[in-house]
Amino acid sequence: MARWWRSTPRRQDLGAYGVFLLAALWVTSRIWVDPAGRVAPLYTSDPAQVQFFLAHSVRVVLHGEFPFYTDQFNYPDGVNLMANTAILALGIPMVPVTLLFGPAVSFVVLVTLGLAGTAAAWYHVLSRHVVRVRLAAAVGAWFCGFSPGMLSHASWHPNIISQFLLPFIVWRVLVLTRSTRPVRDGVLLALLVTAQAFINEEILLFTALACGVFLLAVLAQRRQLWSAAWRPLATGLATCALLAGALLAYPLFIQFAGPMAYHGLSDAVRDYGNDIAAFFAPGSATLGGNEGANVNLAPNYSEENAFFGWSLSLLAVGIVLWLRREVLVRALAVTGVVFAVLSLGERVSWWDRDLTTGPWDLLVKLPLLDAVVPTRFGLITTVVIGILLALAVERAWSLRSAERRTVRALTVAGLVLALLPIAPMPLTITSRPAVPQFITADRWRRYVGPDQTLVSVPVPSMGNTYAMRWAASTNLDFKIPGGYFLAPRNGVTGDPGRFGGRPSGFGDLLAEVASTGRTPKLNDRQRRRCLDELRHWRAAIVVLPMNEQNAEPLRRTVEQLVGPGRQELDVWVWDVRTLTARSA
Repeated sequence: MARWWRSTPRRQDLGAYGVFLLAALWVTSRIWVDPAGRVAPLYTSDPAQVQFFLAHSVRVVLHGEFPFYTDQFNYPDGVNLMANTAILALGIPMVPVTLLFGPAVSFVVLVTLGLAGTAAAWYHVLSRHVVRVRLAAAVGAWFCGFSPGMLSHASWHPNIISQFLLPFIVWRVLVLTRSTRPVRDGVLLALLVTAQAFINEEILLFTALACGVFLLAVLAQRRQLWSAAWRPLATGLATCALLAGALLAYPLFIQFAGPMAYHGLSDAVRDYGNDIAAFFAPGSATLGGNEGANVNLAPNYSEENAFFGWSLSLLAVGIVLWLRREVLVRALAVTGVVFAVLSLGERVSWWDRDLTTGPWDLLVKLPLLDAVVPTRFGLITTVVIGILLALAVERAWSLRSAERRTVRALTVAGLVLALLPIAPMPLTITSRPAVPQFITADRWRRYVGPDQTLVSVPVPSMGNTYAMRWAASTNLDFKIPGGYFLAPRNGVTGDPGRFGGRPSGFGDLLAEVASTGRTPKLNDRQRRRCLDELRHWRAAIVVLPMNEQNAEPLRRTVEQLVGPGRQELDVWVWDVRTLTARSA
């Protein structure tokens, strides 16, 4: 190993990139076995939503469809895609893969490249601009790309783990403080910011806030730097704001004032915060992780943003104390602590016991911040720890004392002790039903016209996204009502956000039957209401997979509403066009 790190820089770079890619393949290996049939357990709706967005990118490229809004789901109200992280900057480059192999394969490709690409990007920036020892850069980059927080999101949120532009954004901001060509550097920063906005705006906002806190922390220690830095920094940031503002003006207008725009997140996620104890526990997706032990330490298993473990947390504190004389280290420490505190959310807790009100309670209603999930601020602390690890390894490797071998051995031992418990493990998976043959064989095309919908049973919702996968497998050639997305309450543009569209009596009825297995006896009023909803959706057919849970009670319920159905391949089908036609 030591001999390898004494090889040429190019070989070291290629070796590091290869390790990152192999690690990402290891993490996603169980999904690669069957991308269409395997998914992370517990929250299967998020992968289905991402696959739907990937199929939307195909329609944008091939059919010139409007990229920022669609009525292919939640018909007829539609969905504001700019307000729903439609990942256009990821989906459009993936169009060839989506066309050839389907959105499920594109999803796992994005997860794999998101993990490996983020680590590779941090390695590049750290090795070129922060540390001179490539081993140090590799250690820091490894943690930035494969931290417990990244592994937690990998099962569900490729838009969050695709952070490969962030190291370059951070570096370009720092370059502006001493730039001799601030306009050019501002243009480069604007292009990076624009691209990141179409991957994930929340992470972009976090990065901007982190850069601000870091620069203020440096300035507080070295006020004399301000006189030389403020002019190029102001010029570059103004250039960036003007160009990025121009490029993003229309998309942001659609996001905040377009159809189905909402203001503020749903109450269901607005108070998501980390428990203090979460910082000292290993993540569920790691070697030392335990899902049962992590219950109530994070909002859910897809938001384990601060699980560093005791050994790494103590090591990070030790690094700060050891290198406390360095301005860079002190500024990083301030940045990491600020965002760790903000990640606690509105209520500070210890082992699920509320202690006091958190500082986030004072910020949660501010513009832009009202759309932030506070627990994710822990991802900034993750990056800070990664950079601290890189600095510590370099300082240890650069010692010229007689005991440097001992110091290096102790450094390696400390890294193993800190990083081994949170080493990445393959993502946990579960099987999911295949897309019905009725869909894959295009039998649905006999019934559904361009402005009609296919209504699945149960109706698509946050808890049931199978029909979104069906539509994605056809590149959204048919519309569906409902689905999983963020929209204004009651469908009124400008209202606070909520998950899902307008409340549906038909959808709620079928959801209850699906969960209980009991067939209700419906009255005329219920029938009229359900038929009204089918007309509102312009339903062409109602489709029930034969392998659906409680399929028989569901079939009997639908028959009470629209009459007998018929079996076609592996589904029950009800042709309701005569019932939902405008003349009817």
